[in-house]
Amino acid sequence: MRAEKESLKTRYQTLEKVAEERDFQVASLGSLASEVSALYGLKSQPIIARSTGVTEIRDDEVQSSIEQFSALRVSALSGGASLAISLGAHRHNMTTADWLRLAAAPTLWPVEGRITGSFGERIDPFNGEGAFHRGVDISTDYGTRVIAPADGVVSYADFESGYGRMIEIEHGHGYVTRYGHLSAFAIHAGQSVHKGEVIGYVGLSGRSTGPHLHYEVRINNIPVNPHTYLRNTVLASSSLTASGS
Repeated sequence: MRAEKESLKTRYQTLEKVAEERDFQVASLGSLASEVSALYGLKSQPIIARSTGVTEIRDDEVQSSIEQFSALRVSALSGGASLAISLGAHRHNMTTADWLRLAAAPTLWPVEGRITGSFGERIDPFNGEGAFHRGVDISTDYGTRVIAPADGVVSYADFESGYGRMIEIEHGHGYVTRYGHLSAFAIHAGQSVHKGEVIGYVGLSGRSTGPHLHYEVRINNIPVNPHTYLRNTVLASSSLTASGS
């Protein structure tokens, strides 16, 4: 019994130390989050939101706070923070969650070229009637490489009516991009892709009057104007990364 008592005492002291270290870690994360928010003018938002009367911090809350801090750190080191802030029209109303969402935005041009079809209402080139264009058309040479504008996972890569050969990529935080009228694929469904990686090649499959890329950006499955997110070319992005390293 004495041996069991000593064992329990040792385990209790170990648990006390673990709990103390966890509380210290949480407090440190909260302090860092506040400093980051103040530095970038973000709206104050504690990483861990406690309910009234709750005195204990759950394991899932700790894990969530660590993941958020890690994401903030990665976005800052990769330059995503600067992009997020440049996209935020009213920075003082942004929260850290808004910052992380904008940092994940697809900001690279998938191909370089001239925009020949704008987002929104337009005249359908096939029937001459009014139609809503869900993306932008970027004119470029047949076979031009199409790149991923952000990290993500390929959710679709197949023939789709109207789009021809189409790729759809999920980037997280509600962002999805689509690429239509391709001549060939360089990836497959279920594959993870990185920003700047070749995913396919420009073509004229589907309803197309000539070689170009139909490019869409969707947020929570709602088409938005891709031009808002077309910030950098591959060359410009590489220069920014090199100068920041």
